[in-house]
Amino acid sequence: MKYTQLGRTGLEVSRLVLGTMNFGPQTNEADSHAIMDAALDAGVNFFDTANVYGWGENKGRTEEILGTWFAQGGERRDKVVLATKVYGNMAAEGDAWPNHHKLSALNIRRAVDASLKRLQTDHIDLYQFHHIDRSTPVEEIWQAIDVLIQQGKILYAGSSNFAGWKIAQTNETARRLGSYGLVSEQCLYNLAERRAEMEVIPAAQEYGLGVIPWSPLHGGLLGGVIRKEREGGAARSASGRSADAPANTTVRAQIQAYEDLLDKHGLEPGEVGLAWLLTRPGVTGPISGPRTREQLDSAVRAVDLELSDEVLASLDEIFPGPGPSPEAFAW
Repeated sequence: MKYTQLGRTGLEVSRLVLGTMNFGPQTNEADSHAIMDAALDAGVNFFDTANVYGWGENKGRTEEILGTWFAQGGERRDKVVLATKVYGNMAAEGDAWPNHHKLSALNIRRAVDASLKRLQTDHIDLYQFHHIDRSTPVEEIWQAIDVLIQQGKILYAGSSNFAGWKIAQTNETARRLGSYGLVSEQCLYNLAERRAEMEVIPAAQEYGLGVIPWSPLHGGLLGGVIRKEREGGAARSASGRSADAPANTTVRAQIQAYEDLLDKHGLEPGEVGLAWLLTRPGVTGPISGPRTREQLDSAVRAVDLELSDEVLASLDEIFPGPGPSPEAFAW
């Protein structure tokens, strides 16, 4: 495994992030534990989750699965850089209650204690804001975070799904208050969705945030969806964005060109999608959310995959980025 520092911190993390969103909803506890054991054996030390994962009536279930895995011992918790998130309402559907979601100081305090209990640990290494909160002052958020850091419940704070200007506002407020500020941004970023290159990633680099792309294969669209369709697996595999490939002619043409290019070079689409992100400036590591051990093994192989200049240039032709701001929308 290869490692890098998370943004401007001294924290050393693997260049592949283990996403756990499928643990519970799609992967049972025993298989989830086996995947985490295999990830640790492969050198993956950066695990990402969120308090709402498990979804529906089972919110929090994913954190519980990580907690029972940590409880097995064997230095599991000591070896893992643990990241989770706060924002979503943890109440049952239709049973929302005030102050049990978003980023008020009250909810942050409640949410972190609940996550620690589910995770069976005494601290969270990276506590991420799952979404911006338009109704809570940034000063209040940092006050709550600084208290948690002083209490030893969290070490670092990160953002997720923040606009570039929000990253700037949040870290400038932290600077004014004497807080350390955000150290990471988790954003939607992949070959087929490159808008983050306009402002989010430049802002993250300017403020020393590590970029952690989620949905690196764009919901399976970059994982060989047309090949699977041809082999008769589309009905089983296509979901979310990958289901759009057969219907959208523009998207389908891009994906077909993508798969044809990789067939020519003997490369696997899913591995290339991850490997491409590892070539991008500012990227710490993409989040791979495997449902099976085989998917994890494929993601691990991507870390060592070296893409030639010819392949990189061809990928840019198929999926051109928007370019930097303001040139992308001005002159």
